[in-house]
Amino acid sequence: MKWGAIIGITFLASLLVLYEWPRIKPGQKKEKAVLIGLTLMGWSLAVTLLFLPNLPGPTQWIDALFRPLGQIFPK
Repeated sequence: MKWGAIIGITFLASLLVLYEWPRIKPGQKKEKAVLIGLTLMGWSLAVTLLFLPNLPGPTQWIDALFRPLGQIFPK
């Protein structure tokens, strides 16, 4: 069943690129590269969360990173 979700995510990402691509002027290669890069990052995050739904979020990573500083500096 996860293959269907991957196909759906890929379909939606493709629709996003096909919708936005003509709106970018022909000479703007950097903008097109950013569109592709951000779409690929979003697609990979969506697929990763599909297989690992309990993956810690960004706030949990920041909390783990700065927790030692909180112990050093009391409230």
